Amino acid sequence: MSLIEVERDAGVAVVTLNDPERRNALSLPMIGEIIEVFDAIEDDESVGAVVVTGAPPAFCAGADLSHLGSSQEQGLRDMYEGFMRVSRCSLPTLAAVNGAAVGAGMNLALTCDVRLASRRARFDTRFVELGLHPGGGHTWMMQQIVGPQVSSATVLFGEILDAGEAERVGLVFRAVDEDSLMEAALDMARRSASGPRELVRRMKDTLRRAGQAPTHEEGMELEVEPQVWSVKQPEFAERIAKIAERISSKR
Repeated sequence: MSLIEVERDAGVAVVTLNDPERRNALSLPMIGEIIEVFDAIEDDESVGAVVVTGAPPAFCAGADLSHLGSSQEQGLRDMYEGFMRVSRCSLPTLAAVNGAAVGAGMNLALTCDVRLASRRARFDTRFVELGLHPGGGHTWMMQQIVGPQVSSATVLFGEILDAGEAERVGLVFRAVDEDSLMEAALDMARRSASGPRELVRRMKDTLRRAGQAPTHEEGMELEVEPQVWSVKQPEFAERIAKIAERISSKR
């Protein structure tokens, strides 16, 4: 049985971690499939956005550290590659967190551009409880997303965030009812996938780089070249014409 399932829906690839008996814990075989799946998705011109979720009842229960092998450092780096491949995806990514996201499972959610959570979701670093130092860039991602205080509360003090609290602190964009999660995720992802694929890819790249720009002016400069490129694309002229036509028909 495949440890990763992929379905396509109106330009959206839904990637599901599919090892429910192990609560979708990241193993080296699963990580290998994640890499293969995301390589194929990026090569598929029909896909414009990606939703990542887990087979119930969990999103991802962390990493299976029994797979580290004799070289622990290399074993950890191999584990990191599962969520780092998602982080490197050039297409918009959305995590539909449908249950517990623990340790490396949190990392998987954090690497996505946007997170939605069902009311059943729980975000648990669990590093203090396990006696394990955070890895995979967890401390950096958390501080980028929620700041130092919330990061310290979860990493150092073991605070577990439910969906409502995760929404309040900005860890997730929105918390929704369990039976509405995939509908909400697909609705957002379809809107992104409906845009010109190369434009959306460039927008994602600019967002990443602009987030590191020290000044407004430097952020603006990052946008000039891709905006000029977009004005020259036929999709821009076509969409402007449709808007003008729609406005004219209402007069």
